[in-house]
Amino acid sequence: MLEQLCQLARAAGVEIMQIYNAEQPPDILHKADNSPVTAADIAAHHVILDGLSRITPDIPVLSEESPVSWPERQQWQRYWLVDPLDGTKEFIRRNGEFTVNIALIEQGVPVAGVVYAPATDLMYFAAEGKAWKETQGDRRQIQVQQANPPLVVVSRSHADSELKEYLQQLGEHQTTSVGSSLKFCLVAEGKAQLYPRFGPTNIWDTGAGHAVAKAAGAHVTDWTGKTLDYTPRESFLNPGFRVSVF
Repeated sequence: MLEQLCQLARAAGVEIMQIYNAEQPPDILHKADNSPVTAADIAAHHVILDGLSRITPDIPVLSEESPVSWPERQQWQRYWLVDPLDGTKEFIRRNGEFTVNIALIEQGVPVAGVVYAPATDLMYFAAEGKAWKETQGDRRQIQVQQANPPLVVVSRSHADSELKEYLQQLGEHQTTSVGSSLKFCLVAEGKAQLYPRFGPTNIWDTGAGHAVAKAAGAHVTDWTGKTLDYTPRESFLNPGFRVSVF
């Protein structure tokens, strides 16, 4: 199934890149929470929904672009969690740091996931406790790495005062800024050691990256030390969290 998920993410990426590379910039709409959405988000969403309905017709899907009502999903034990285009702001800025995110959730745990960056043809994927990175046909297994001083990866679009204060107290470290779920993947492949997040995220922003980071040996916890949980709840919002190798 993992190979099928990778193919599906690539297919969604083709749709995204057609719009990304078009001469005319895409129209930008805004949702109720003021987050941007483009035709690329919607096109990728339809590709993924159609694909998942063929691969696993019995598993429901929760996508950012088609949120399911709380009464309908509150008993879900197993479901797909999808962000068809994570990093829409990066897509609009045309910096290439956006991803297709697909995760399989079982009993609140992300047991498999794919994070695909179509602008660079960079694929991260994980299942059964193993994670891989594939780029330009070269596939290798990845795992977390310690480093001193640690490299801290932070959001390119969501700096806040809590993060600045946290970094001031952290001790010796280096920082780099990256968009979308690629932050999880940098920790997973050993290029970074910590990704702290205080600002708001939704569960579809983190499910696939969480699966990859977890399979590579990282810890994905809220600020009390509890592992992020995807058991259905009424709100889609995550608590603040950290992805770390320590």
